[in-house]
Amino acid sequence: MEYRRFGQTNLNLSVFSLGTMRCLASPQLAQKTISKAIALGINHLETARGYGQSETYLGLTLKSNLSFPREQLYITTKLPPSPSPKQMESWIDESLTRLQIDYLDCLALHGVNTWQHLSWITDSSGCMSAIEKARQQGKIRHLGFSTHGSLDLIIAAINSDLFDFVNLHYYYFRQHNQPAIALAAAKDMGIFIISPADKGGKLYSPPQKILDLCAPISPLELTYRFLLHNPAITTLSVGAANPDELEFLQNIRQKNWDETFTPEETAIFTRLENHLTSSLESDRCSQCYQCLPCPETINIPEILRLRNLAVAYDMTDYGQYRYRMLENAGHWFPGNKGDHCTECGDCLPRCPEKLDIPKLLQDAHHRLNGSPRRRLWE
Repeated sequence: MEYRRFGQTNLNLSVFSLGTMRCLASPQLAQKTISKAIALGINHLETARGYGQSETYLGLTLKSNLSFPREQLYITTKLPPSPSPKQMESWIDESLTRLQIDYLDCLALHGVNTWQHLSWITDSSGCMSAIEKARQQGKIRHLGFSTHGSLDLIIAAINSDLFDFVNLHYYYFRQHNQPAIALAAAKDMGIFIISPADKGGKLYSPPQKILDLCAPISPLELTYRFLLHNPAITTLSVGAANPDELEFLQNIRQKNWDETFTPEETAIFTRLENHLTSSLESDRCSQCYQCLPCPETINIPEILRLRNLAVAYDMTDYGQYRYRMLENAGHWFPGNKGDHCTECGDCLPRCPEKLDIPKLLQDAHHRLNGSPRRRLWE
């Protein structure tokens, strides 16, 4: 297993981290999954207050298995931002109790997704006073944040200089947050990529077209290579629900992830890009985001990104999975679906590709809508 410095925290983390959001079936299965991850060389375990019994199950595993020296494992939990220092202080103590540990290597403020969330952190009356108190008491060693927010919000949070690390959505199939990656790297922040196998395209079960375009490399390995080729990215979340879902690491954990792309890999990336262009032709959305804001708060760029992937790569299953969360996941995945379009034309003059955005939104809704989805822990 390769290990990398997690920015200014100076923690030496495995390039794969176990995210325990899905380790919820039973304490016994959670223990087996966590034990398997550690046996494979993973030394960073991530959980959250909001992940059901995840903190409790992780705590039971840490307490019951003496073969895991605490000083050799790095534990991150995530707590929501709060306007109340008293509430944050209580949450920190509750997480430590459930995890059965004396300190957190890392605390991430979970879901800094709105400007109000950021204000609760930066305002003197907000939760930072409780966090600083906990740091002085040795309960927290490093502070970061996770976010599903807009790029300008992420940039503002990074520029606050309050955080040691950031948990981000950034993938081969969604590169919009690249400026945040660059800024975080410039500030020597640790960079943790959220769920590249799942939210990065459901690449654990890719469509045949993606398999063919990426051959002879698996799409999942290719996206890991794309991310870890960047030495600024420290670690990627692996959200296994059972030990079997970690088996793929047996064959790839020894790779030199940051070496120069091989000619074969470069050819695959070129093939993917060319196929996207030829499949979409004049309907390709370049993800410039100039169509926003929308008077009907439609998440135009994300919807057209999902349409791009469905049309070009047959990633309809992934597109439906994400699209159906719109209007059902609050600030975690904001914006309305395409059927809210009134054809007002407000976005049209701002689109550099001169796309017929109302028509494309209607088409995307037809392709991707269905039964609503919610976040897993809900």
